[in-house]
Amino acid sequence: MDLTPNTRKAVYADIPRLMEIRHAVRENRLSDPNSVTAADCAAFIDRAELWVWVEDGVVQGCAAGDPRDGSIWALFIDPAHEGRGIGRTLLALACGTLRAAGFETATLSTEPGTRADRFYRTNGWIEIGRNAKGEIVFQRQL
Repeated sequence: MDLTPNTRKAVYADIPRLMEIRHAVRENRLSDPNSVTAADCAAFIDRAELWVWVEDGVVQGCAAGDPRDGSIWALFIDPAHEGRGIGRTLLALACGTLRAAGFETATLSTEPGTRADRFYRTNGWIEIGRNAKGEIVFQRQL
């Protein structure tokens, strides 16, 4: 993995900040805030690599690829720090996790017509359909 001075693997102490960022995002908001819990984050830290971006000792974003199914489980940036390349850097690390787990392609889903939709298209992700929630399903070669 190509780590920058601002990236590292998440630790349990990061979980409250990860939850804060997850609930602060402007798009892709959880319809049920309890559908992603601190326990989910802890389990992910235990079984995979949950990457974080840290500036001045504060986590500003996170991303994770799920080695169980080849999907991007999370990519969330504190709204105050968007547009600076943090997401691109973290997404590359999450894709690296999937590549290391033996996947040749990664998948993810997001709401249509959002900045995330545009971000993934701009960064080489290809729309392959819709899921049951009506979200766009994207795929990318690793």
